[in-house]
Amino acid sequence: MVRRRCSGRIGGLEDGERWSWRRRLWAWEELLLEECRALLFDISLVPNVLDFLEWLPDTAEGYSVSGAYDLLTNGDDSQMGLPFELVWHPQVPLKVSVFAWQVIRDRLPTKANLTIRGVVPADDILCVSGCGHVETAGHLFLSCTTFASLWQQVRDWIGFSGVDPNIITDHLVQFTHLPGVGKAKRSFLQLIWLLCAWVLWSERNNRLFNNSINIVPQLLDKVIKLLSLGWLKAKKVVFVYGTQRWWSDPFACLGLTN
Repeated sequence: MVRRRCSGRIGGLEDGERWSWRRRLWAWEELLLEECRALLFDISLVPNVLDFLEWLPDTAEGYSVSGAYDLLTNGDDSQMGLPFELVWHPQVPLKVSVFAWQVIRDRLPTKANLTIRGVVPADDILCVSGCGHVETAGHLFLSCTTFASLWQQVRDWIGFSGVDPNIITDHLVQFTHLPGVGKAKRSFLQLIWLLCAWVLWSERNNRLFNNSINIVPQLLDKVIKLLSLGWLKAKKVVFVYGTQRWWSDPFACLGLTN
């Protein structure tokens, strides 16, 4: 929401300049670097021009705390209808909720988004799974023959059936608001959706930066089931069931029968 007018080019690093590092970056640092480059890409430095910050939602009065609060709570027309309330969950780590907020606003540094910003070349836009399709968020989470198959396997585990919409926000709403499902079950399904999206993105990054591959059944057994159990136990002291029971019937462990 803030645009900086600066007094050269930063994101593109023109004139033969480049960033250099004293050591090789970790995978998560490379991801942060790409996000940083995307944020800085359209910033141009103009000599002999005073720098200043401009609050775009109100250029006349400028930034105010109340104005920022109204913007966050009311939202603009382009974001109306997005299920922002579903990205926040008391048993889900904050970083995962922030990630989900990026997902539904299409702000992830996917190859398609980075190509639009000029961060990666146009010939490096295909999905890391090798399926041959452009890597957009919608493709990665819902259409990719490799990654998107996780949703059906998760449904088989928790014992629910359903059809996956091809729009991420619709998918989130439909997955968490199945007909006849009460509030407690919706909360669990919300946690599972957020976890699945987080795991899929993490696997994408592992394949891209670490050349490490986990097949989808491994993601379900070794990551989804373990992390969901860990998140729930962390906030529920009386949760006594172990992995074997959780693997077979998570709803019974939660006291929720179908």
